[in-house]
Amino acid sequence: MLITLPQLLGVMPDARLRAGVFLTPLNVAFVRFEINRAKRIAAFLAQVGHESGELRYVRELGSDQYLSKYDTGTLAARLGNTPEADQDGQKYRGRGLIQITGRRNYLACSLALFDDDRLLRQPELLEQPQWACESAAWFWQSNGLNELADRDQFTTITRRINGGLNGLQGRLQLWARAKAVLCAS
Repeated sequence: MLITLPQLLGVMPDARLRAGVFLTPLNVAFVRFEINRAKRIAAFLAQVGHESGELRYVRELGSDQYLSKYDTGTLAARLGNTPEADQDGQKYRGRGLIQITGRRNYLACSLALFDDDRLLRQPELLEQPQWACESAAWFWQSNGLNELADRDQFTTITRRINGGLNGLQGRLQLWARAKAVLCAS
């Protein structure tokens, strides 16, 4: 199943002109990563709609002070960043429509998308529409989110993406809109 521009705008009306830029890369990613049923696409679009501000952001916002949490300490170590204060937290900040974060995740994503480690050298690639979409779809598939979407386990999907239930109400509103647009029989 592929989506159309009117459907994408029906789910994310605030995306406006950005929707046209992301439509083809989204559809390519859907095919490659088996996000190929209405329920899967609806849940995916709801989550990326929230994570990206309706396709507005493909790079995590935050000051150097905010991003320093990824640079040293427990979270940095969990993400595979070096223990030194060397700015790798800023370098491997969240990018893409689902905000791939940390050196370990960038490497895994890079190996899946390119079969090499180019994202470690060029993390900004995840800010380009094609790779923003494909990295999100890779994360989705590799974390078993297609199967959860098939079973309507949306809060579990949210926890896997976010680590908690941050922004759940907004995500649920996007999901309701996506289901109305894509799953109507």
